[in-house]
Amino acid sequence: MFARFPCRRSLSRAAAVVTLLALAAGVSGCAQIGDSVSSAFADPAKYDLYDCTQLETERKSLASRAANQEALMAKAQTGVGGAVVSELAYRNELIAIHGQQKVLEDAWRKSRCHETPPAAAEATPSTSPAPAAKGARPPRSALH
Repeated sequence: MFARFPCRRSLSRAAAVVTLLALAAGVSGCAQIGDSVSSAFADPAKYDLYDCTQLETERKSLASRAANQEALMAKAQTGVGGAVVSELAYRNELIAIHGQQKVLEDAWRKSRCHETPPAAAEATPSTSPAPAAKGARPPRSALH
C-alpha cells in the first residue's frame, strides 16, 4: 500500500548533516573573533595622559587581573559543564582586559617608557658602624 522511498530518507539525512556542518563552521568562526574584537572593549585614548610611572602601575594591575581571571576560568573548567560556565562567566571580562592591555602597550611604546629595575634590598653592605647596644660605654681611648 505505502511505497517507501529510500532515496528520500538518505536525502533528508544528508541535508541534516550539511546543516550541522554549516552550524559548526559558523560557531567555530565566532570562537576566532575573540582576539580581534578585544580592542573594541577598550578606550583608545584612556592612557594618553598617563606618565610612565602611572603606565607601569597600570600594567602590573592589568597583568594581575588577567592572571586572576585566567585562574578563575581554569577553576571553573574543572567542574561539571565547566567549559560552558567558564566561557559564559569569565571570557568577556578576559577579552576586555586583553583589550586594555593592548591599548596600554601602545601608550607605553609611544611614551618610550622603560620598566624600573626592582629595588635592591641591601645589595651592598653599608660601611657605617652598627649602632652600639643600649648602655654600652665608648672605648677608653676615645675618652682621653
